[in-house]
Amino acid sequence: MSNQQTRITDAEFDVQSASSLEHAPRPPSFASKEEEREWVKFRLAQSFRLFAKWGYDEGLAGHITVRDPIKPECFWVNPWGPHFATIQPSDLLLVDHHGSVLAAESGPNHFLNKAAYLIHAAIHAARPDALCAAHSHSIHGKAYGTLGLPLDPITQDSLAFFEDHVVFKQYEGVVGAEKEAASIAQALGGNKAAILQNHGIVTVGRSIESAVHFFHSMERSCRVQMLADAAAAARGVSTQKIPATEARSSAALVGSERAGWLNGYVEFGRFEAEEGVKFKGGK
Repeated sequence: MSNQQTRITDAEFDVQSASSLEHAPRPPSFASKEEEREWVKFRLAQSFRLFAKWGYDEGLAGHITVRDPIKPECFWVNPWGPHFATIQPSDLLLVDHHGSVLAAESGPNHFLNKAAYLIHAAIHAARPDALCAAHSHSIHGKAYGTLGLPLDPITQDSLAFFEDHVVFKQYEGVVGAEKEAASIAQALGGNKAAILQNHGIVTVGRSIESAVHFFHSMERSCRVQMLADAAAAARGVSTQKIPATEARSSAALVGSERAGWLNGYVEFGRFEAEEGVKFKGGK
């Protein structure tokens, strides 16, 4: 599998309204695969700290993975133990699809979360287009997930997931078997997101930025869905759904990889300003 398959190309980064985004930022380029690996680790570690800031941590639960640019059959993941808020690039583990930690490239703590390995190995194997996969037990994703229902097309933001997310209803306890992990990956299919009933949310993207943004957006969409449903029930009415034609055309924009990357880029930019730490490299 070549790295070309997982990175965003200029052609893929264009959208119908390209003229309005002509001068918008684009993903960085790198002098070498080694520099790109350092960037991937830097951005992934930021992702965990950003999840902690947003309150998407739940003890030891949750994981984000990104495919390695040098060894695309392997992925980077957080070790089991450290809190999201503390994770640095030097902590990350490089893991192959058999669950083996590549010690020479990995951080000192080789304690691998089995559920993380199983779920993400299955997703990365099934989705060669997915550079990054994010999963956590966020509050509103968990709450809405108990209903076993997909999101309705009720807001412009939620249209990012219109006809592009699924509900996985086969909860069988803590993921501990390859068969269940494979079932999650199979249910996800070619979609960008899955609501895991009684469990949490999973999102994927061709970039770390898009996977993180779409997780954040789905969590917020789950919250809005529940607020809207509660308000509608209190008033004895139904929420107003956006018609399929309009929903589909808007989804092509707000749910595009470019929109995901740009929205994620903005969030990471704000986070870098708060932390005062930026990647030294790339262009």
